[in-house]
Amino acid sequence: MANGERELPRPTPETQNFWDGTKAGELRLQQCGDCENVYFPPRHFCPGCGSKSVAVLRASGRATLHSYVISHLPAPGFEPPYAIAVAKLDEGPKMMCNIVDCPQTPVALVIDMPLEVSFEKINDDITLAQFKPVRGQ
Repeated sequence: MANGERELPRPTPETQNFWDGTKAGELRLQQCGDCENVYFPPRHFCPGCGSKSVAVLRASGRATLHSYVISHLPAPGFEPPYAIAVAKLDEGPKMMCNIVDCPQTPVALVIDMPLEVSFEKINDDITLAQFKPVRGQ
């Protein structure tokens, strides 16, 4: 990691489909073919029942703000203050993310507020799935 740059995820064979999806502007989850559990992060078996009958599901990109903390500490690639959040996807799983396109304050970040996915291209290999408030709500 270069000085001052954000540490980036490193795709693995299990997560490559997710990262291919973000590059294509899609939020991809996995769903068990046996118990129908929808889950994140990606893995080659269902965390609910252990089945290896797994399919890829294109998520709606809609979520609600489940939890967050506002960091005022400097970190490589982040300008304080910034929110470290958990979004609860409409499909069920929770995903750690940053909230973008809004003030990073408790007044603006309201638990259960509707969110939508926003894709941030970092480089040719990594596009991050972030979330932003749904406008007009």
